[in-house]
Amino acid sequence: MSLANRAAEYMLSDALLPDNPSKKRGLRLELPLDRIITLVSVGLPLLLISLAFAREISTGPQVVCFPPSNFTEKQIEYVDKHCWNSLTHHDFNFDGSVSVHSLWIHKVFPYTLMIIAVAMYIPVILWKYISKSLLNTDLLFIVDELDKSYNRSIKLVQHLLKTHRTCSDPNLFWEELKSARHVRYFEFPLLERYLTCKQHSHCLVLTYLLRNVLLLLFIALTCIYLGIFHLTVFYQEEFTCFVKTRFLRTDIPKPEFVNCKFVSLTIFQIISVANAVIYILLLPMIIYNVSKLCYWDKQFLNVYEMLPAFDLLSKKMLGCPINDLNVIILFLRANISELKSYSRLSVLCTLKDTADKKQNIDTVVDFMTLLVGMDMDNGGQDSPASEDGDQPPSGKECYELGKVEEKP
Repeated sequence: MSLANRAAEYMLSDALLPDNPSKKRGLRLELPLDRIITLVSVGLPLLLISLAFAREISTGPQVVCFPPSNFTEKQIEYVDKHCWNSLTHHDFNFDGSVSVHSLWIHKVFPYTLMIIAVAMYIPVILWKYISKSLLNTDLLFIVDELDKSYNRSIKLVQHLLKTHRTCSDPNLFWEELKSARHVRYFEFPLLERYLTCKQHSHCLVLTYLLRNVLLLLFIALTCIYLGIFHLTVFYQEEFTCFVKTRFLRTDIPKPEFVNCKFVSLTIFQIISVANAVIYILLLPMIIYNVSKLCYWDKQFLNVYEMLPAFDLLSKKMLGCPINDLNVIILFLRANISELKSYSRLSVLCTLKDTADKKQNIDTVVDFMTLLVGMDMDNGGQDSPASEDGDQPPSGKECYELGKVEEKP
């Protein structure tokens, strides 16, 4: 065997992906940006809860009241507890009437943060429940089929090279290829048909949209809550508490109202502002995430256009991008480390762009047959072109040999 033939065999064998035994893959069922949004939207309230409870533990009583000097120690202790439990501000109007305003937000603030964290996690649970049963199965199948399609392309070139060497009549070899084109010997349409079916399915995309819509809704409600309710007490550091209750009610000399002051209003303000600002910053990230469903990731598709059985772009099969296929492509991009064929095809795609356009390199079969020298061997008088003027079929044609011609 000549050195050129041996080098061609080594090159093709090195291009093959290793046939590892099947194993369970740790596929990512959440996009990187989704993971960041989840971490911030759920983790931020939990972090602020710990800060709020740490404030209560470190500062002790949350309010400090200033009763008259004639109050006993027991009465002072009662006033502090009563005013913190009631959190009601009594404001005196010009006409002498008293208006009552509740300050309950200070008391329930840590618990509302917990409710916010739970609400933000509900869309994540919904997506995990749906994607675990549907998306994981699709990704496992498609990842395996993409890698197998790449290996089939390389093995096809190996077979063509071997057959071409052993064939005594080059014209007979190319005639057999032309005949194989009519009986679909070299096509693997399962993957492409499966992806085409996913274009007509909308379960995943609707669930993904529902997840993001719920996140937008919960963030908007949180910002409204922080804006409407918190602004009413944001700058109110002092309040007037009515203390003429229980055993103080019968103590006539004692005053009815005492002034009280919040001990850690600054912490309350910091937590409220931080929560609102960060949630507002999440809004454009969520909108950007949803906008990716409005267009195809053609860069990813262009790389796999090097596979002869993966021609969604060349056949213009891509329509409205809001379907399950687009969601699957987004998650294939996120699981690019599991696609062993992607790195090799991206290299071939780059080399194809730098190659001479006259070589008509469309697929990995074209490129590999060119590298092993089959076009050179087919040139001149050995090719069918010397008889009927037609060029011998390229690698793209070899994979398309199975297409049945339609009858008029």
